Amino acid sequence: MNHLGKYAIALAALAVPLAAQAHKMWLLPSATSVAGNDPWITVDAAVSNDLFFADHMPGALDRLVIIAPNGQPIQAENAFTGKYRSVFDVHLTQQGTYKIAMLNRGALASYELNGEKKRWRGNPVDMTKALPVGAKNVEVTESISRVETFVSNGKPNDAALKPSGDGIEMVPVTAVNDLVAGEPASFRLLLDGKPAANLEVTAIAGATRYRNAPEEIKATTDSDGKFTLTWPHAGMYWVNANTQDRHTQISQAKQRRVAYSATLEVLPE
Repeated sequence: MNHLGKYAIALAALAVPLAAQAHKMWLLPSATSVAGNDPWITVDAAVSNDLFFADHMPGALDRLVIIAPNGQPIQAENAFTGKYRSVFDVHLTQQGTYKIAMLNRGALASYELNGEKKRWRGNPVDMTKALPVGAKNVEVTESISRVETFVSNGKPNDAALKPSGDGIEMVPVTAVNDLVAGEPASFRLLLDGKPAANLEVTAIAGATRYRNAPEEIKATTDSDGKFTLTWPHAGMYWVNANTQDRHTQISQAKQRRVAYSATLEVLPE
């Protein structure tokens, strides 16, 4: 599958409400808290039906961004993309917290051609050329999605966690790599840098392949964008929120779909 095809599926996985999603995109680090003089971690990136079980397609690493504890970007190492997942290493040479993210920005267009309904997904810069001559009733939706995870080497810090002001972003209130089962953890969601009020947040523990129900945990952001989750047990959790509005940056688009997800590790009591 070419980059455009992977890009379109990744957008489809993250641009629709959670209840309608068959596929979820995620990053899964081998550890979220390490210590030592020369630590490394390995991260899996995939889109799958079951959380953290690579069974559908790999994450597109050309959209990977890693922010080091000094707030500057660094490069992944030993990157590889296979049939069902991508894998890369991160050398944690600095003390503090790293943010690892995959950012997707695209367009979804529906139109009619010769009496038939058609759809197109892809990079906004390609849309004008991609739509055929004679396309009618064209409707365009902008899509922004962000997938993240966080890893700390030694004592955490927050330089890498500063929001960019683009789309939905999460700002930890509780230390993001110090989450414990049975204890409440608080976070803030921002939308384009401002508090994202009244957004529904859903958290799902991994290993959904081995249970009959997703066992979702839900919360709603308050007027300051804050929400709190209490983890029922230890494990890796996928946290998701999404919304729609009309604050588009693509001139042809009438609406915008914005999605966010993060993988967080919760430790035993």
